[in-house]
Amino acid sequence: PLWVRAVRRWGLSPTWRAGMAASVAAFACTPALGAGDGPAFAAICLASGLALGADLALPGALLTGVIHQAGAGQQGEGRYLGWWACATKLNLALAAGLALPLLAAAGYQPGQAAPAGLQALAWAYGGLPLLLKLAALAALWRAEQRHPTWRDTA
Repeated sequence: PLWVRAVRRWGLSPTWRAGMAASVAAFACTPALGAGDGPAFAAICLASGLALGADLALPGALLTGVIHQAGAGQQGEGRYLGWWACATKLNLALAAGLALPLLAAAGYQPGQAAPAGLQALAWAYGGLPLLLKLAALAALWRAEQRHPTWRDTA
């Protein structure tokens, strides 16, 4: 409901940018967490969970609006959304397929508390997603500059 109200007020793309910025803010201190930082980790989980709502709902809505603005509505929208879902799942598979071997190479072993391995886990969990989210935020902003009507899509 929070994101739906925000879309009504600011538009779809600006709201998604706000959600991504909230996610970046939530994950910013994750790599610095250490043992005993449970309350800080809980706050990060809560904030990133709220931001996740924007990432789950708004990209598909933006894609649907773009399909209709391009005049392709009622002409295979399912194909567009199917490819979107496929790309999303491929992204998750690649993330796990790349991150787990890289973590092992950096010294992380599940169930062990080696400092280097735990730091690698913290960067993989918080640092890398933060950098990727910043890149996505910049890409969305640049796309908005080329397609100003995206700001108004709701």
